[in-house]
Amino acid sequence: MIDAASNFLTLRTDAVQLTLDVSRGERPAVLHWGSPLPGTDPAALKLLQTKQWAFGGAAEDLAPSLSNELGAGQPGPAGFLAHRAGEDWAVLFKTTNVDVRSETDAFVHCADDNAGISIRYHLQLHPETDMLVVQSEVTNRGDSALSLDWSTVVAMPLDSRLTEIIGFTGRWAGEFETHEVEIGRGSYLRENRAGRTSHDNFPGLIAKTPHTNELYGACAGFHLGWSANNRVRVDRHSDGRSYLQMGELFFPGEMALEPGTTYSSPKLFAAWSNAGLNGVSTAFHDHLSVAILDERTRGKPRPVHYNTWEAVYFDHSDDKLMKLADDAASVGAERFVLDDGWFGGRRGDYAGLGDWTVSKDVYPEGLHRLVQHVRDLGMEFGIWFEPEMVNPDSDLYRAHPDWVLSARGVEPIPFRNQLTLDFSKPEVADYLFDAISSIATEYAVDYIKWDMNRDTHHPGSNGGRAAMHQQTRAVYALIARLREAHPTLEIESCASGGARTDFGVLEHTDRLWTSDNNDALSRQAIQRGASYFFPMKVLGSHVGPKVCHITGRVFDMSFRVGTAIFGHMGMEVDLSTETEADLDILRSGIALYKEHRDLLHNGQFLRLEAPNYLNAVGVVAKDQSQALFSCAKIAEHGVTSPDRLRFAGLDADQQYRVKLVWPNALPSITVPSIVEAADLCGEGHLFSGEALMHFGMQLPLTHPNTCLIYHLQSLGDL
Repeated sequence: MIDAASNFLTLRTDAVQLTLDVSRGERPAVLHWGSPLPGTDPAALKLLQTKQWAFGGAAEDLAPSLSNELGAGQPGPAGFLAHRAGEDWAVLFKTTNVDVRSETDAFVHCADDNAGISIRYHLQLHPETDMLVVQSEVTNRGDSALSLDWSTVVAMPLDSRLTEIIGFTGRWAGEFETHEVEIGRGSYLRENRAGRTSHDNFPGLIAKTPHTNELYGACAGFHLGWSANNRVRVDRHSDGRSYLQMGELFFPGEMALEPGTTYSSPKLFAAWSNAGLNGVSTAFHDHLSVAILDERTRGKPRPVHYNTWEAVYFDHSDDKLMKLADDAASVGAERFVLDDGWFGGRRGDYAGLGDWTVSKDVYPEGLHRLVQHVRDLGMEFGIWFEPEMVNPDSDLYRAHPDWVLSARGVEPIPFRNQLTLDFSKPEVADYLFDAISSIATEYAVDYIKWDMNRDTHHPGSNGGRAAMHQQTRAVYALIARLREAHPTLEIESCASGGARTDFGVLEHTDRLWTSDNNDALSRQAIQRGASYFFPMKVLGSHVGPKVCHITGRVFDMSFRVGTAIFGHMGMEVDLSTETEADLDILRSGIALYKEHRDLLHNGQFLRLEAPNYLNAVGVVAKDQSQALFSCAKIAEHGVTSPDRLRFAGLDADQQYRVKLVWPNALPSITVPSIVEAADLCGEGHLFSGEALMHFGMQLPLTHPNTCLIYHLQSLGDL
């Protein structure tokens, strides 16, 4: 709502309130974002934060605004930088009008008439998820070109209690590492120029108090829904105030706005929680499920995958793949995905990309025999594409060497023997649409694994001008075009694993490939890190081979399966190399996943507070009637016995029958343990939710790399 007399705008849900000062002719500013303050007049909020001038500074308080633009003289880095051939750079946006669509949705219009620039902020508080979604649009109202160098979606002030940051970094096969740093005087800055979301600079962070943990305390999470270059920064200014900026990172001269044209920013997603880090994650998970994922797949059970990559790599044949399909179906797979190597001259990663026709050398009669076999086994059929890339050794490149992105006079950086196609050229997008659509039609493809295996360092087009913004928008448009043409087609976002994981790409896809690393121990950390923003239903989690192809580490089947259950479960292993005993374990684990996948993918996900040698997570039904908790021992502990596991999210006043449902064999090193004492592998035992959460359950003594899964079923109130 807006108070016309005092010019304050308030958007409010049951859990979150956003209040802004939008006085006409003045710079708009956020007064409050956090817990609702329904009994407080916005004018009182403005008065309560009154700052005075201080010696050594400006003669008045340099108040913040929604962009902290350069013309305001605000201390610290500006959130908006633009100019016209070196002029009109001291921009100062002032509110012209406010368009209120509902109690949770409004536009704030601002302009700098002197510079000839306007900006419109779209602010939404989602009524079901409490997520704040902000998008800004910059329009050139002048009569000459405007160079836009930087435009944060919004300069978001941070609550002064939030003095620590959890940032997210990593590498190939080691995504979603968490790093905690203190917000000191100065800047926290991460910049990504990879041309994709990247392995090492995920566009998200969480700001928290020093006392906030997974279950308790105030915190705020931020994520830029954009699949390419970006900047994430937090600055503590000399006046003690801290601001977050997130936005698209432009190459030099990339964003030149001609008169009358508009730049639309990516969306910034922000979640506030007084219930610890899990509260932030719940908001992101719920918002993705309710507001972003395609309606076609929201209610569909996530099928068990079988992916051929680590089983055969490029060594394809009908007979070999049909045998893999037999083995996959026999353990419970529901979707068979044919990975790289089926097309053109693609006998290795050095050739064939771009030639999207079935290889006559490998499949002289096409894929019909394999696809029919897969369908006869009751599985969906999926196939791998890497549409954005081309090998120099390909028919496509030989015919169209001008179809790649490049910087004039600069040699491309070698990267997996491939170059990036220029999607800003309509003929490139048309060629790819026709090629992919033809395969999807001929074989009634259910699923595409859409890969992107290199960074794009020199995204130049049309003579060398940087075009990563156009490229990314064109990729989105091509995926949307394919989904419109094939309404039941599902698409996975893969980029050498987790290098394109963000809410922007998920507006157009259905699943994320979390990492190329199927090492179960690595996956415990990777999947936990990803869970801060993404729910298990979209995180591909596969059972890999006994000896991991990337790390060389060896894990038993129970640990591999237990790790994969807490995600969108699949397999990426040559099952013919596994023992019958291990195949029985795999069948049992897949059956357990199917039994509980509705709970896993639609309940509330929680990370538990536990010592560093444990990774403990769980999911609780929305009505608290049941829960599934995983506790993985990932290292040795320093005392004789492990700690008690304290569950979370339960109803303290209900009784829960607790059973240990994984692994199948008794995991204890010595007996008897609590497993026998409480008959956890049999009928289970009744405990109150209160006792399970606040007192905790003793863990059995097990070896490292053991994953225990507990099922809790409510028997009603005490």
